[in-house]
Amino acid sequence: MDSITTKDGTHIFFKDWGLRDAQPIVFHHGWPLSSDDWDAQMLFFLFQGFRVIAHDRRGHGRSTQTYAGNDMDTYAADMIELADHLDLRNAVHIGHSTGGGEVARYVARARPGRVAKAILVGAVPPVMVKSSRNPGGLPMTVFDGFRSGLAANRAQFYLDIASGPFYGFNRPGAKPVEGTIRNWWRQGMMGGAKAHYDCIKAFSETDFTEDLKAIKVPVLVMHGDDDQVVPVADSAELSVKLLRNGELKIYKGYPHGMLTVHAEILNPDLLAFIQK
Repeated sequence: MDSITTKDGTHIFFKDWGLRDAQPIVFHHGWPLSSDDWDAQMLFFLFQGFRVIAHDRRGHGRSTQTYAGNDMDTYAADMIELADHLDLRNAVHIGHSTGGGEVARYVARARPGRVAKAILVGAVPPVMVKSSRNPGGLPMTVFDGFRSGLAANRAQFYLDIASGPFYGFNRPGAKPVEGTIRNWWRQGMMGGAKAHYDCIKAFSETDFTEDLKAIKVPVLVMHGDDDQVVPVADSAELSVKLLRNGELKIYKGYPHGMLTVHAEILNPDLLAFIQK
């Protein structure tokens, strides 16, 4: 099993497939999932000749179930260590949801030559929680509900998310896919409850405004307009305005988990931006 040990002793699991001299694409997963959430993208891009890499964020998947360090600064620092370990150059970083925040923070701090492009999909930046500076955000009560649901019965809470709003399976006429629901639940339950609890604050309250402003490489922002988890108006539509070289692509009727349920549409779009 491939893993690195960070400076604070945390083991970070990662996958690294493909030829070492091929252009690397690094995938950053959402809460509370793992690198397995990128199966459809990793296989697609591997067959396109890329080197594909994905890690389990600390506290998630097969990485250490950390008590501390479950915050965006540490997540980005872990990625810096992994990029150094693998000596990644000219990489494309793709982040979904919480992973999009991780990408924004990492790319803004990455060493010169490490990053070629970035893609944010259903991503949490600039900031999710409502405040006087972010009046269109979600109320704190929404995230308190996440915390209480996780603490009371994490297994049921995760099942409810996967079978409902995450993939839009709660919409009229939607046809739930049992395997997709079970896979989401499986990934979530692999991680640590404490790390997942802390990560709710990380993805909802972290302000990525200055990160987005600092990114110099081209960035594609992709979002479904029926995203019930990260509303598009207070995320993608604001993020693209903060980026120096940003491009926005909105998908009509698509849910938060569109990378899984609409991979046949999104994968070619990801490839077109990377090859542009």
